[in-house]
Amino acid sequence: MSVRYIPVQWNRFKWGYDAALLASVGVFLWAFLRVTPEDLGHERDVSGAIRNARAFGACAFVMLTGILCIGPLARLDTRFLPLLYNRRHFGVVTAAVALTHFSFVLDWYFAFSPAGKYEALLFANTSFTNGVAGFPFEAFGIFALLSLLILAATSHDFWMKFLTPPVWKGLHYLIYPAYAAVVAHVAWGALLDQENTTFAWVVHVGALLVVGLHLGAALSGRDAAKPRTAGWVDAGDPATIPEGRARIVTLASGDRVAVFRHEGALSAISNACAHQNGPLGEGRIIDCLVTCPWHGFQYDVRTGRSPAPFTEKVPTYALRLEGGRLLVSPDADPPGTPQRPVPVHRGRTT
Repeated sequence: MSVRYIPVQWNRFKWGYDAALLASVGVFLWAFLRVTPEDLGHERDVSGAIRNARAFGACAFVMLTGILCIGPLARLDTRFLPLLYNRRHFGVVTAAVALTHFSFVLDWYFAFSPAGKYEALLFANTSFTNGVAGFPFEAFGIFALLSLLILAATSHDFWMKFLTPPVWKGLHYLIYPAYAAVVAHVAWGALLDQENTTFAWVVHVGALLVVGLHLGAALSGRDAAKPRTAGWVDAGDPATIPEGRARIVTLASGDRVAVFRHEGALSAISNACAHQNGPLGEGRIIDCLVTCPWHGFQYDVRTGRSPAPFTEKVPTYALRLEGGRLLVSPDADPPGTPQRPVPVHRGRTT
């Protein structure tokens, strides 16, 4: 669905993405459930219900780690861009796997309590001040699960339109505290009950990988200090922008502009897709239309307009040359405003 609830058709890639995702979940669960108890770090054999709970819990952790790695990986290496497609599907499946883990835990560990299962879950352990070993790790898991369910329930475009894109985007930043809560839930729970360090290494490496990739992507995305001429931003040597690709320029306001090179000419549009603020600058141009790598929305880089019958528009920016440097206007023109492309020929500008 678009921001105006225009259906987005399924294609072969979407079917393949979801098929690969579900197959990967199946393979992970199959492998986990057939690993010996010693390899999993159990001191003794466990029942089927406990093993199922641990299998789905471990799967949810690995999936959530993967989701948070996709964004920075795609910014560090464009070969990872296809993984950004339909990432919301990844999140919905992760929420379903986490909910299954919760169901196994609830039906086994709290099924025989004299109180109700949900009451026992919330009040069986309230030792918040009795040290690390006895800390009620269930609270972290409950928070993480509720966060994932909220993100899954609001992943449809209706909610982005209803809540407005800024609010919707802010809500979906819950993925970060949810991941931190998952790490804490595992650290205070499963890791304290195992002598084998295999899963501990998986958790630590996963958490460090997420943090490291985000730091690396943030550092690589920082623009070097650029001289400005009367407020215009220096976008560098125009001849070094690859054909069919874009250079991302950050304005003083913090807005990001994608400067594309197409057929020997340069055009600039907002880097944020009108659909869900996807990074247009990471897309490739085909027939003068850049395709958003997230959900396939397209825009003419010369006008910022989607091709008919679609009506989405993004702001455009004026460009000019000065002293062999390409300058970007600091002020966006209204969405869909045509701009005259700046030509570049044989490594030189004209």
